[in-house]
Amino acid sequence: MIRDNANRPRLRILMGKTIALGPGKADLLDAISQSGSISAAARNMNMSYSRAWKLIEAMNRDFRFPLVVASSGGSGGGGAQLTDAGAEALKRYRRIEQKAASSVADEIKLFTALLLNDE
Repeated sequence: MIRDNANRPRLRILMGKTIALGPGKADLLDAISQSGSISAAARNMNMSYSRAWKLIEAMNRDFRFPLVVASSGGSGGGGAQLTDAGAEALKRYRRIEQKAASSVADEIKLFTALLLNDE
């Protein structure tokens, strides 16, 4: 599920210099989970297949276990799915995102009032 980020903090979980997970990677994991395909997920996100694949490679390299597994095409076509580790990482990231948003909601509202709005 691609999320509307208006007036919400965008979290990136850094481990050293590596962005372990952030909004784009999390949305990509959601899109793969929903579509069962890297190419379909990339299209749904207006992202190139090569960019999606690079993000998947980075996540699979940076985590203890791969987050996404892909199978090559054939008569039935290929596909991709989240591993148990991928589903768990995504669930935990979304939980962190939700808790962070609710804990800073009042400050975000006050901060947003300082910004210029095109509305």
